[in-house]
Amino acid sequence: MAHSDTEPPEEGTLRRWEREQAQLKVNVIEEDTEEWQKDSTFAGLERVGGVDLSYVKGNDTIACASLVVLNYPDLEVLYEDCRTVTVRAPYVAGFLAFREVPFLVEAAQRAQEQEPGLRPQVLLVDGNGLLHHRGFGVACHLGVLTGLPCVGVAKNLLQVDGLAKDELHKEQIRDLQMGGDVFPLTGSSGRVLGMALRSCNESTKPIYVSVGHRTCLESAVRLVQSCCRYRIPEPIRQADIRSREYIRKHLSSPRAATAPGPVRKGEEAEAKH
Repeated sequence: MAHSDTEPPEEGTLRRWEREQAQLKVNVIEEDTEEWQKDSTFAGLERVGGVDLSYVKGNDTIACASLVVLNYPDLEVLYEDCRTVTVRAPYVAGFLAFREVPFLVEAAQRAQEQEPGLRPQVLLVDGNGLLHHRGFGVACHLGVLTGLPCVGVAKNLLQVDGLAKDELHKEQIRDLQMGGDVFPLTGSSGRVLGMALRSCNESTKPIYVSVGHRTCLESAVRLVQSCCRYRIPEPIRQADIRSREYIRKHLSSPRAATAPGPVRKGEEAEAKH
């Protein structure tokens, strides 16, 4: 396992983080709030943002925070902001937002100040929203703090509320025949926490879409599907590509690679929270 440069938080810090999550959670809006969301083709949607943090290989405290804004529906990059950041909060499963969201909020604020005409109308986030240990993942956190509609898009299933990568789940994945096919992620509580989406015909591995803020699940899934040229929706994919390229150019030795994030323990670490 790679060396971690951040110390684990004290119990008091975790309790404080839990309280903050609970306080912010009451502000989450789980329904469409924008006119463009009501249109079957999202008429009126012109700018979709994607965010990502990529870490320097072997160092989980130095990262590149990136925000890209793509036009819609053509999905061409209009705006890019990549910045070196020093990550001081440790990684703790279920509390990723306290590690990464402050830098993403700053990026959104810079876009508003420097290029207000290119401010994203919605953000796609590499991580989960309501699909989370306490129903308040990184996409919810970012949405509430920025006031922007946000959608969580995870590459791996976060196993909460009885959700598991068991034989039933694998069978449901096999039943996804083509791009656009979905099945609900229904927890033991009976609540639908998100959707598994086969995002394109070429990829048999689904992505996991959940509500972040100011969107309903159906609109979130339709939007993500419409942004997919490949398995990962283009705004997130471009944010990841550009943050890694920034690290390669500015923060790495010529032979160094980049890592998508710090090494994380356990099954919970398979999805961003």
